[in-house]
Amino acid sequence: MPLPRKPASTLTLCAWLVAAACACQPLPPRDPQDLAFATPPRWSEQPTPPEQSVTAWLDRFTDAQLTALVADGLAGNFDLKAAAARIDVAREQAVVAGAGRWPQTYFSPGYQRSRELGSESGRFAALFNLSWELDVWGRIKAGQQAATLNAEAVTDDYRAARLSLAARIAQAYFALAEARLQAQVAAQSVHDRGVIVDLVRGRFNRGLTRGLDLRLALTDLANAQAQLAQADNDVQLLARLLQTLLGRYPDGRVAQSDVSSTSASAPNSLPEPPPGLAAGLPAELLQRRPDITAAFQRLQAADSGLESAEKALLPRLTLTAAGGSASPALAEIIDPRAAAWNLAAGLAQPLFTGDRLQAEIRLNQARVREAYQQYQSVALNAFREVEQALAAETRLREQEQALREAVEQTEASRKLAVYSYQQGLIEILTLLDSYRSTLNAQSAHLAVRRQLLANRINLYLALGGPV
Repeated sequence: MPLPRKPASTLTLCAWLVAAACACQPLPPRDPQDLAFATPPRWSEQPTPPEQSVTAWLDRFTDAQLTALVADGLAGNFDLKAAAARIDVAREQAVVAGAGRWPQTYFSPGYQRSRELGSESGRFAALFNLSWELDVWGRIKAGQQAATLNAEAVTDDYRAARLSLAARIAQAYFALAEARLQAQVAAQSVHDRGVIVDLVRGRFNRGLTRGLDLRLALTDLANAQAQLAQADNDVQLLARLLQTLLGRYPDGRVAQSDVSSTSASAPNSLPEPPPGLAAGLPAELLQRRPDITAAFQRLQAADSGLESAEKALLPRLTLTAAGGSASPALAEIIDPRAAAWNLAAGLAQPLFTGDRLQAEIRLNQARVREAYQQYQSVALNAFREVEQALAAETRLREQEQALREAVEQTEASRKLAVYSYQQGLIEILTLLDSYRSTLNAQSAHLAVRRQLLANRINLYLALGGPV
């Protein structure tokens, strides 16, 4: 006797369910090394020979004032506190996303009063309701996984913000120290120009020079005073910036003890950068930098979001239950004989949703593509920052050595120019030019020494080293 054939509609539904289940298989795991561009086995500007590895870079400056200021900033900066709060937000969102995997139970007490055919009656009720979607296909689990990965990405965002804040405080610290030194150089230049004015005025009064020389000297003095005013303004701007980073009111009054402008080995100068360090391998950067790991986790979260959207096409199995008791008398509501309950199971298969589910799949596919390209961009920019900082280290040191020589030469030429002018051997313009050259060389030398420190901090930050 032949077996009865199943209806065509049943076979079609089963085939559709199998095809949908196969189409909703989890995506293969991502590999952080899967980059759209080739990475070299070592940095093109690898230090030779490498010294210390990437460790807590703040201690390498051996500056107790800087360490204390960074600690204050990490504790008081409001942007960093906001980033910490975003971690709590993301974690709770993950909890909300996974709550649907558990039964949802509600207690609904109530009282109903009614009037019918001239008589009134009241009824107390104590009802319990339960609903539970059985996550057979893992749709809710995939959504929870996406939210959890996003929370981990936000945690890495906080780590990146913490490193960035420490670097910005350190750079502002050295920039303020440089600005104060620049102001000292500008003040000394004003004093020197004043001496020149007195010298030229004395020669003018004795008829040894022209009035034009005196006016040129006075003009040069006025320009030096303007440079001093600009230097003082730079000090107050950087002081307020540093205070803001520390979470303090920006009144511009940063104590001199908070910012050291000298070092024991080089008075009236910025400190030397710490010894060189081993930059490691480019491949190691993908695991060490928090902004790269955050971008990768967002890519994984996008994959999980796509998986959840695809599984929304599959049937949903839901259990519902209700129970409780109702009675006109409140005291009888706890009588077991008044209790009643019901239990039901339902299967819901989406058939037509106005293209909403398909649009959500396409939306999540676009998010995956966006997250993938963003990961590539973050990684490529990280490699650029390391290569750039390593290359700048060498160039800045060469520039610093040249400017140090220029300072020595201009100071010597300035002294010679003063003597030559007193003897009538050179014109006033040559004398004034020697003073300008000295000021420019001293200012440029201070600037490049601060740039060396800032570049070293940029290198630590680019390598993802801890504070």
